[in-house]
Amino acid sequence: MSGDRIRGAFIGLAVGDAAGWPAARHRSALHAPWSRRLHRELDLFAEEHRITTLPVPFALNQPTAPLALGPSDDAEWLAWTVLTLRRPRAEAFRELAGRDDVRARISVASALDNLAKGVEPPASGHDNPHFFDDAAAIRAVAFGAAGLDPAEDARVTNAGDGVLGAQAVAAAIEAAVGGAPVAEAVEAALAVLPEDTAIGYNARLAVQAGRKAGEAFGAVPALDAALLDHVYSYAVGAAQTVPIALALAEASGGAVGPAVSAAACLAATADSAPALAGAITGACGGYGAIPEGWTAPVRTLAGCCLPELAGRDLLELTEGLT
Repeated sequence: MSGDRIRGAFIGLAVGDAAGWPAARHRSALHAPWSRRLHRELDLFAEEHRITTLPVPFALNQPTAPLALGPSDDAEWLAWTVLTLRRPRAEAFRELAGRDDVRARISVASALDNLAKGVEPPASGHDNPHFFDDAAAIRAVAFGAAGLDPAEDARVTNAGDGVLGAQAVAAAIEAAVGGAPVAEAVEAALAVLPEDTAIGYNARLAVQAGRKAGEAFGAVPALDAALLDHVYSYAVGAAQTVPIALALAEASGGAVGPAVSAAACLAATADSAPALAGAITGACGGYGAIPEGWTAPVRTLAGCCLPELAGRDLLELTEGLT
């Protein structure tokens, strides 16, 4: 395993996490609740008065630092996973149950409720309204970097496509940090996705669209048409975000900038597809290939989802994995 590529995977994920528009929304959780209430009121005003100017998170009489460019939920859950990587997964999650200061995907929140009620894995992930989301796929970056199977971890919070998505991401990251080029990393991910599953079908469809486009930005309209039905708010469904990340990683030639930028253009999946695309391409190119202007702003965690991680350096957390 290459230490430079592991660092690239982590910082690449943080770059994608920061680049997606939801990052500022997540980081605004560090502000007083009334500031988010005002945001909702402005949004209502715009709706009622047919105003096209959309409100964005703001820092009225609050510190501006939380709204500066930086990582949010995905990077923090990756960091938490690294810090608990060698522990039994249900035990690690159980320590979060009952806390009122944790922010997470619906699958994670539901799993924590299940664990608190005595519902153990795999039921905690299967009997879960968002078993299909990509929370485990984000955490799988740590498992792939360490060369470990993410299944035990994924089954705490997810099932079906949610578990398969984690296994696919881990396979791609493990291949990439081991020295594989991006095309081989994507093939490693496809190899663990059965064709008769939604995520397996979508992944092959997405990769085909990316190859036809020939480059990441050019693939955006085709990916939108093929994978996003725009019917309901499943913005973090693993069957959409993981295939998009794989397709754009390959279409970009393994370059972080084009892959993340294109993924961020797909607003419906911008909460995690850019982060996943950044992790895969970061692992392929290594830390040294990430644009220098991005590396410093995304290293320090804000603590917007897991307060105890505020101020932690994501790059330092990779040292144990190498």
